[in-house]
Amino acid sequence: MVISKLSMPELNNQNFNHLKIHTQYSICEGAIKIDNLKNFCKENKISCLGLSDTSNLCGALEFAENISKVGTQPIIGTQIHFRFEDTTGLLPLIALNEKGYKRIIELSSRSYLENDALSDPHLDIKELLSDMEGVSLLSGTIQGLFGRLFEKGRLDEITKIYNSLSSNFQDRFYLEIQRHGDQNEIAFEKFNLEQSFKIKIPIIATNEVYYLTPDMHEAHDALTCIGAKTYVNEKNRIKFSNQHYFKSNEEMSKLFSDLPEALENNFNLPFKCNFRPQFSKPVLPNISSEKRW
Repeated sequence: MVISKLSMPELNNQNFNHLKIHTQYSICEGAIKIDNLKNFCKENKISCLGLSDTSNLCGALEFAENISKVGTQPIIGTQIHFRFEDTTGLLPLIALNEKGYKRIIELSSRSYLENDALSDPHLDIKELLSDMEGVSLLSGTIQGLFGRLFEKGRLDEITKIYNSLSSNFQDRFYLEIQRHGDQNEIAFEKFNLEQSFKIKIPIIATNEVYYLTPDMHEAHDALTCIGAKTYVNEKNRIKFSNQHYFKSNEEMSKLFSDLPEALENNFNLPFKCNFRPQFSKPVLPNISSEKRW
């Protein structure tokens, strides 16, 4: 775990890296078009950006090609559903190099191929205890796998899993600290901070970005209702706060001013990433034109 010695003025001079961008490829979840994201990066001189679409990497190449053209470093990741016993939820994976990129592609594909047609794409959490070289793992949101286990009161089981993941990933496993004002987020943060201290797992500040500007909140709320097949006026539904927009460095530094370590780890993570996908020629089968009788 990195113990930060930075003062607030120093923190304000660092860029907060948004590692959890959800584009239109996160069906009925993300509301960010990559073309708009490219222009946004250019106008705001964004130094680094992380893709974290749900259950696919379909936008990885388009994302990397577009934002790299305007001088922004692309970090490629995805969110995959993992199952622990009777509970399934999302966990974010980030590719640190080419081997890690191929690994998360494999896991994403297998989450579809190894389940029957009636099941949502998912993998057993034991997959994360195998060879994960080149991959960084984040603990996810209050709506993710560990958040759902937390809401069920299964704290001892979370602790055991955290220990196992920490042993396998070493310093590539981070406990996410998020402050969107979503339900149960504060209690989950307190639990994760305690686990970080006990198990020596680094914390990292993140922000789930589903849309670029605050005025898109209502439209995004309607989009999530479409995905959940429910209605805006339904009381018993998952509803996100209005804090899931692309916040500035100043906003994020102020929000996490009491946790400089979480900000510093956010700032340092992109230095571990040295890969982006690039266009390549299609690999076609070798077909002979000679007639065979």
